[in-house]
Amino acid sequence: MWNTILFDLDGTLTDSQEGIINAISYALDYMGVHMERGELVKFIGPPLMESLPEYCGFNLKQSEDAIERFREYYQARGWLENAPYPGVPALLRDLKAAGKELLVATSKPEAMAVQVLEHFGLAQYFERICGAPSSAPDSTRKADVVRRALSGAADPSRAVMVGDRRHDVAGAKENGLPCIGVLYGYGGREELEAAGAEFIAEDMGALKECLL
Repeated sequence: MWNTILFDLDGTLTDSQEGIINAISYALDYMGVHMERGELVKFIGPPLMESLPEYCGFNLKQSEDAIERFREYYQARGWLENAPYPGVPALLRDLKAAGKELLVATSKPEAMAVQVLEHFGLAQYFERICGAPSSAPDSTRKADVVRRALSGAADPSRAVMVGDRRHDVAGAKENGLPCIGVLYGYGGREELEAAGAEFIAEDMGALKECLL
C-alpha cells in the first residue's frame, strides 16, 4: 500500500518519556513552576516553544530560559534515559527487507535525533533522518519537518506518516499524507481520532499489519 514510511521518533520508535520528563522537570523547577510528574507527559512530542507558552503561560524570554535548562539536562544524560520500544528493531528490519523507504520526521533537534538512533543501532534502517534544524531547534513546525523529509523521497505519492500525537497527524495532513496513530506512545485514541488519524494501531503487531 505504502512505499515510503515516515516515522516520528519520541513515542513512536523510542520510549523517551523518562529522559524528557526529567529534563522538563529540571527546567520548570529552575523557572519556579511545579507540575505533577504525570502532567509532564503532554510536553513530549510538540516543540517546547509551543508547549511552554500553552501549558505554563511563558513569554518568549521565559520559554528560551526554560529550553536552555532543558537542554542542559537532556544533552548531559536525558537522551540516554530512553530505549527503543519492543519490536521496533524487528519491524524496521522487516520493512527494509520488503523494500520500503524509511524516513524519520521528528520535532527533536536533528543532530540529537541522529545521535539517539545511532546509539540504539536504528539509524542504519533510514534513508533520511529529519528533525528541527540547528538554526531553529525549538520552533520548527512538524509540517515543515515532514515536508523536508518528503522532498527527497523516492515515491512521495505513496507515503504515510506514523506517530503518536496530534502534531504528527497535523503535520501529515498539511502535506497531504495519511497518518497512522499508534496507541503505545504518549497520545491516546481520543486525541489521535480527533486530529483526524486515518488509521489507529493499538500495538506493534497492528502497526506491522498496517505497513506490510
